[in-house]
Amino acid sequence: MKTPAKAIDEAPDAVGLMGPTCTGKTALALQLARRFPLEIVSVDSALVYRGMDIGTSKPSPAERAAVPHHLIDVCDASEPYSAGRFLCDALRCIAEIRARGRVPLLVGGTMLYYRALTHGLAPLPAADPQVRAALDLVAQATGWPAMHAELAARDPVAASRIQPADAQRIQRALEVLQLTGERLSDLQRQSEPPAVRLARFALMPVSRPELYVRINARFDQMVAAGLVDEVRALQARGDLGPDLPSLRAVGYRQLWQYLAGECSLEEAVAAARQATRNLAKRQLTWLRGDPAIAWVSSLAERDLVPIYDAMSSAAEKIGAKPLC
Repeated sequence: MKTPAKAIDEAPDAVGLMGPTCTGKTALALQLARRFPLEIVSVDSALVYRGMDIGTSKPSPAERAAVPHHLIDVCDASEPYSAGRFLCDALRCIAEIRARGRVPLLVGGTMLYYRALTHGLAPLPAADPQVRAALDLVAQATGWPAMHAELAARDPVAASRIQPADAQRIQRALEVLQLTGERLSDLQRQSEPPAVRLARFALMPVSRPELYVRINARFDQMVAAGLVDEVRALQARGDLGPDLPSLRAVGYRQLWQYLAGECSLEEAVAAARQATRNLAKRQLTWLRGDPAIAWVSSLAERDLVPIYDAMSSAAEKIGAKPLC
């Protein structure tokens, strides 16, 4: 585990609040909004979709009214939303927020989106529905771990960054190979980082067992709040399918299978809990692999000082002052 966060040397343009799921990012962001003139930019690949509220823990209307939020409800569940689109949207939001004399606070756990902001994006081809459908057919016959093994043979660097059960990323890496004849890892080295200075902080999770207890409890709360009915409404539209990026989101995918008669509700809930735990593991692995990320060990005031310092520096850079 990394040492506690240190004050940054140069004032940032924006501050990133990262961390695995269920570590309190949203609550801390709202707490910071009482102290600094900020606007929140969501860094979450599921919050972009309208009609997906309960299963994404979307900020409530009251929270969004109290603090301006961006990149939430920006597209329909039938639309794909890519890292490239996020990068364009986020850079625009950051510039507009700073022009208003406020600090952009980026909050969320979609690590690919953070990577786009810090490293840029490779010149990759657009998604090809036919290639993806063909890959899905092979995966149905052999399983995604076998597809991961194929990727490891053809692009070992990319495969080393992807979990054997991460179907979406395995599919994309194999798709790029088929469409371009080049390895994803080679193309990614051609990217240029955007000209934005981002101070990044990650909330250190409680112990792994306690984090898992929180994950399980939160999913149970979502089900009690009506998540099954929310997925049922999406399914009733008739124009959505389980292979869409929106419905690959954790929880939605498993409950879609339940409503399609492929498993029981108990099995779907157990699978969703496990998928959320796996997501948290992937997020932790990604965060621990980036030495530029400063870890915050708790939500105690003394441990939040580095974030306060970064927010103050970002505010001073645009001539703004803390609220208190």
